[in-house]
Amino acid sequence: MQAAQTIVFLIEAYLGVGLVVAAIFIIFGIERVEPYAKGSLGFRPLLIPGLTLLWPLVLWRWWVLETGRG
Repeated sequence: MQAAQTIVFLIEAYLGVGLVVAAIFIIFGIERVEPYAKGSLGFRPLLIPGLTLLWPLVLWRWWVLETGRG
């Protein structure tokens, strides 16, 4: 039972961090990563599920583009 609770907690923590990253990325980062996203607010909520699940990749890609290493 303890292992199951630990797994559920880790999944909840991962998704919680993902939601925070998704919110920050949608507000501040989307226009820097994708310039054509400027002014188009209708599709941003559609990105939340993918950003939530793939938040490590999103952060890495955002960091690469911001630092000019890519």
